[in-house]
Amino acid sequence: MTRKFLSLSVLLSAFLLIFSSVSFAAGADSEDGGEDPTGFIMHHIKDSHEWHFFNIGHTHVTLSLPVIVYSGDRGLEFFSSSDFQNHETHAFGEEYAHEGYFIDSHDHMGRVDGASFTDLSITKNVAMMFLVIAVVLILTLSAARYYKKNGAIAPRGAAAFVEPIVIFVRDEIAHKAIGPKYRKFVPYLLTLFFFIWIGNLIGLLPGAANLTGNIAVTATLAILTFIIVNVNGNKDYWKHVFMTPGVPIPLLLVIVPVEIIGLFTKPFALMVRLFVAITAGHIVILAFIALVFIFQSYTIGVVSTLMVTFINMIELLVATIQAYVFTLFTAMYIGSAVAEHAHDEAH
Repeated sequence: MTRKFLSLSVLLSAFLLIFSSVSFAAGADSEDGGEDPTGFIMHHIKDSHEWHFFNIGHTHVTLSLPVIVYSGDRGLEFFSSSDFQNHETHAFGEEYAHEGYFIDSHDHMGRVDGASFTDLSITKNVAMMFLVIAVVLILTLSAARYYKKNGAIAPRGAAAFVEPIVIFVRDEIAHKAIGPKYRKFVPYLLTLFFFIWIGNLIGLLPGAANLTGNIAVTATLAILTFIIVNVNGNKDYWKHVFMTPGVPIPLLLVIVPVEIIGLFTKPFALMVRLFVAITAGHIVILAFIALVFIFQSYTIGVVSTLMVTFINMIELLVATIQAYVFTLFTAMYIGSAVAEHAHDEAH
C-alpha cells in the first residue's frame, strides 16, 4: 500500500513538473514586461472564464467555456470565452470587447456601456464542479446498480470501492456523532464526503481547477450545513442557545450573545479550514516548482522535485483528512442540534 502511495505521489510530481515546464515555456509577463516565473501560481488558484491546461511553446492548450449573461434590456445571451480574448496570447481585456461585453485582465465580466447585468457563465470552477459531480454519480450509481443486480454479495468494481467508505461514514461518523437519529442525515454526510474528497483528489492533477480551494464553494457547503443544523434543531437545542439551563439570569446577557455568535462561527470555521488547507497546499507545491525557473539550477531542480514529491504525498493525505474533518464536524453539529437532553434527570 505504501509503495502504491509513493508511486502515485511520484507520478503526480512528474506530471506537475512537466506540465509546469511546458506552461512556463511561453512565459508569463510581469508588470515590467519581463517574464514572471511565479505568475502561473495565482493563475491556477483563481477562477477563470477559460480552462487553461498548459502551453507548448506559444500554443495554448485550453478549453473555451460558455459565457452566459442576462440583462434586462437584452435578455439572456450566450457566448464563448474565446470571443473575448486575443486569439494568439489568449489574454482577456477591454480592448477585446464582443457585442458590448468584455472580460478584463482580472477575469471579471463587464459591459462597455456600464449597464447592469448578471453573469451566469460556466467558469473553470463551475466546470470542475460538474466534473466532480459526474465522477461521484458514476461511482455511486455503478455501485447501486451492482447491488440491485446481484443482491447482498461480496462487492466488486465500483461497489468494492464505495461500500467501505459508505459503511465508515455511516457507522464511524454519522452514528457515533449524531446518535439514534443518524439515518436521516447519512445521505447528506455521504454527499459531503464524496464531493469534497473527489474534488480534492482531482484538484491535485495538473491542469485541474482549484475547486475546494475556492472560498465560494466552501462557503456554500458551510451554509448548507448551517441550514440543516438549525432547521433540524429541537427545542432543547434552541433553549440552550436562548435560555442556557443552570445559568443565572444576569449571566444570560453575556452567554446568549456568545451562543448566537457560535451559531455562525461554526460554519465559518468549516468554510475557512477547507479553503485554507487546500489553497495553501496548491500554493506550496507550485512555489517549489517556480523555484526551478527562478534559480535555473540543477541543484534547485533536484531539491524542488524531492520536495514536490514529499508534499504531494502529504496532499494526498490532506485531501482525505479534510473531507473527513468537514464531514465529522458537520455530523457533530447536527448531533448537538437533534440530541435530547434530560435536564430534569440530571438535576
